[in-house]
Amino acid sequence: MQTVTLNEQAITPSKIICIGRNYVDHIAELGNEVPEDMVVFFKPNSAISEQLFAEHQEPLHYEAELCFLYQQGGFRAVAVGLDLTKRGLQGYLKAKGLPWERAKAFNGAAVFSEFVAIDSVDDSLSLELTIDGKLMQAGGIELMMYKPEVILSQLKEFVTLDDGDIVMTGTPKGVGQIIAGSSYAAKVICQNKTLVSATWLAQ
Repeated sequence: MQTVTLNEQAITPSKIICIGRNYVDHIAELGNEVPEDMVVFFKPNSAISEQLFAEHQEPLHYEAELCFLYQQGGFRAVAVGLDLTKRGLQGYLKAKGLPWERAKAFNGAAVFSEFVAIDSVDDSLSLELTIDGKLMQAGGIELMMYKPEVILSQLKEFVTLDDGDIVMTGTPKGVGQIIAGSSYAAKVICQNKTLVSATWLAQ
């Protein structure tokens, strides 16, 4: 089983729950419609990877996201994660009205920084992603269609959340193809201070 790190301790998520189309500008950049309800899909534990891959049967795309660790009934830690996507395959599946899992839930499809504990979810939480020093994505809770407390409430209506589960809350605009050899640096910001950061060299 794959693990993530919280305060230097290994945590084993049973699942990763992802919220899709949660930023209006990202919906527009992919030419999608604004959904009437919250979009939810899952990644298995086997999707977690410490390495960032540029290809997995086809070129992969990055999506930086604020990620929360569920413990004791709420979101108790935050990290920045990359939701990796087979964009070509996803487009084909969407056109056929089929589920996205083949394009979103493959091995290596989720990469995370270390998680850091939080007392509560601060509305100022945001992320930044730079690629080779150039800012590519920036955004956070203030831009979300579904805020973390709404996400958690709706998820609890139909799925049991186990301690250690991860919720990825969607991506702001600026997604694109991963380029092998490029450096991807991401961080979580709260009240203008960096809470946690990570850097990956795309393989």
